[in-house]
Amino acid sequence: MRLKPRIILFNKPYGVLCQFRASSGRPTLAEFIAVPGVYPAGRLDATSEGLLLLTDDGRLQHRISDPRHKVEKVYWAQVEGTLDAKALDALRRGVVLDGRKTLPAKVTPMAEPDALWPRNPPIRYRKNIPTCWLEIRIREGRNRQVRRMTASVGHPTLRLIRYAVGSYALDGLVPGAWRDADDLVSEPRAENTGRRP
Repeated sequence: MRLKPRIILFNKPYGVLCQFRASSGRPTLAEFIAVPGVYPAGRLDATSEGLLLLTDDGRLQHRISDPRHKVEKVYWAQVEGTLDAKALDALRRGVVLDGRKTLPAKVTPMAEPDALWPRNPPIRYRKNIPTCWLEIRIREGRNRQVRRMTASVGHPTLRLIRYAVGSYALDGLVPGAWRDADDLVSEPRAENTGRRP
């Protein structure tokens, strides 16, 4: 009888690569997760933060990461400037990237998240240019899609955090910590709260 697939929720810090093998001294998942047989279901680029799912089930990994399955992903994006109605409407209807229009997105201006952790290094603030936060919900997974979408309407993304993938969300998971998806606790277990020694 097949055991239930293992799913791990990991809050990937800025600068960490979504791989276990070493890469020129840059931090990888191996420094945080000592669980054999699990692999990332999807990716986050090194400069993005937030929820990364890992699983030991190849079919589930494919289902989560393959854009054809249209699993919704929720991002918090801090962007340069303040978006007007025209820019918001363009993001919601879809923008053209590499000759193809993105699927419609749900884009909502939001306040800075309450439980936001400091980023290391911090973003570069410009005194005369304001920033704003957006919640962006998409069902695709093109390379650096959210960053390219906001740049296409004239508002580069300064900080990008993936908050949720499908029904899984960060929900209090601190950067560098992980927990099993079926854990009932809202805080990560003590042994899973940072880099391995």
